[in-house]
This record gives sequence, structure tokens and C-alpha cells, in this order.
Amino acid sequence: MSSSDARLRIGLLALDGSVLSSLTGPMDVVRIAQKLAEVRDPGTRLRMDTVLVGARGQSVAVGSGGLSIGPVQSPEVAMDVLLVPGFMHSSAEDMVEKVAGYGPEIELLRALHLRGVPLVANCCGTFLLAESGLLDGRHATTSWWLDATFRKRYPRIQLDVERMVVEDGGVTTTGASTAVLSYVLQLIAQKVDPALAQHAARMMLIDPDRQSQAPYISLALTERPRHSLSEKAEQFLQKELHRELSIAELAEFCGTSERSLLRHFRQHYDTSPLAHIQHLRVERAKALLETTLLSFEEVVERCGYSDASSFRKLFKRATSLTPADYRDRFRLR
Repeated sequence: MSSSDARLRIGLLALDGSVLSSLTGPMDVVRIAQKLAEVRDPGTRLRMDTVLVGARGQSVAVGSGGLSIGPVQSPEVAMDVLLVPGFMHSSAEDMVEKVAGYGPEIELLRALHLRGVPLVANCCGTFLLAESGLLDGRHATTSWWLDATFRKRYPRIQLDVERMVVEDGGVTTTGASTAVLSYVLQLIAQKVDPALAQHAARMMLIDPDRQSQAPYISLALTERPRHSLSEKAEQFLQKELHRELSIAELAEFCGTSERSLLRHFRQHYDTSPLAHIQHLRVERAKALLETTLLSFEEVVERCGYSDASSFRKLFKRATSLTPADYRDRFRLR
């Protein structure tokens, strides 16, 4: 079937408390792509649309700000994929509590999966898919600030929080908020027409080549473990990050053994103390690149490194950008 004869319908889960842009964003991408196709070929038989479906028989979905969106239809309606939106929360604990209240929606996800409907979850909506068990043994991504919470709650899922979109076995997860727009464009490119997806991306100023959340990750906004040892370690590292540090020195300051420190970091950070120190150095470099006119060599020195070349490699590995590209994109002007 040619792209001019294609049919694509994206189902959107009507979730009370959702971040409405997780629903209206995909709606707008699809509508604009459809309009562009009609402008390009007034006789096109291409039909792309979206449909809201609910698990509770409701007529509208109420977003996190109190705005309603509808109409909501029965999940029996035909659709090529179902998208689960993100929902507003104030903390990781609050988010987990909200997930517990979405029982009917989680049951619907299981039923649609059995029916063969491909499932996609955006932002923290990935927790609903994880809670349903449909992600067990699969690779996935989620909102970068929920990395630690997701790993601890769902150890059977292979999480790669740096990726923007992950598809595994007919189940897809996307990263934070606007990552869903990248997914919808990818879907239009795969199912309908790559050129049409590219034109829609240009119209909406969306970068279709974004593949990673890494440049946007901020440890300052990431959910962190609350533990006296963690807080003591963080206090010391932030103060002494400008110089060379050893694990033995950190353990001594925290009043514990190196072995206990390693075990603590594995349990609470899912990484080693050395890797965490490297993360902190990259975070400091990001802040300095954003807010100062220091040369890269001066930035490297303030981050406790003496070899600018090796730190440049570390920075790019952590952010997927060179320091120069990062400064161009994120510096405060």
C-alpha cells in the first residue's frame, strides 16, 4: 500500500491527572502531518488521526491542571498503537502512590497487549507498563530523574535512561515529556512516509534526530537516596571536587571501611564511588560551561582533572556532546 493510501490511528489512554501535553502533543503532530499531506496532495487517501480511550467508561479525561479533554471512547475501538501519557507528581514517592491508583488502566494495558495492540508509554507513564509486568525482561527507558526509583522498583527490567526511545518486543517506552513527539514522528516515518515526518518536524521545530536524554540529565534534579552516609559523602565530595580524591579518603571521612562504602554506593546509587565522583565532575563542568566564560582547560582544573583530553572524552561519553557543543546549546545568554 502506498503512503497516500495509508491509515494510522494512535490511541491515547485517558488518564486523569495526566500531563496534557503528553496527549495533546501527539494529537497536534498527527493533525499537522495529516494537513501537510493534504496540502501536498489534495486527493490523498491518507488518513491519520488520534482517539482517546478510557478504562473506566468516562466521557472525558481531566488533566493535572483541571482541564478536561474528550470525548473518550471505548478501548474496543480500532487503533494501531496505544500511547500511555505521563502524569503529574511531586516526588518519586508521590508518583508511586499515584501508580497504585491506576489499577483499571493497568488491567487495560494487559488486555490490549493480549489483543495484539502495540503499547507505548511516555515519561512516568512507563511505570504503568512496568507495573503491568509487560516490561519484565525487556529493555526500557523512562524520565531521567526517576532512574533510581525505577531500577529499585523493577529490577527485572533492563533500564537505559539515556535513550530517548526504546522498543523491545512490541512494547515501547520513551523518555521525559517531549520525547513522545520524537516517537510519533518516528512512527509516521515508519508507517507512512519519512518525508512527511520530516516536514512535520520542521513545521513544529522538533529535532527528529534526538536519540539521547543524556545532555539534559541533571543530578541536581535527580531523585537521590536519603541516607546519612550518602549525605555525608555528598557534602565532602562537593567541597573537595576540585582536587584529586581517593576512595580511601572518602571512606575515612565518612567513618566507614572502603568495602562498606562500595556496598553502600552499589545499593543506593547503583554505581561505584569512583563512577559517582566522575558524574559529579561532569555535572560541575556542565554548570561552569553554562554559566561562565572560563576556558575548557580552566573548567577541567576546577573539576579536579589535570588531563583535558581524557576529561573531554569522559564528558562526551556522559552527555553525548562535546564540551563546546554543550556550551553552545545550554549556556545562559
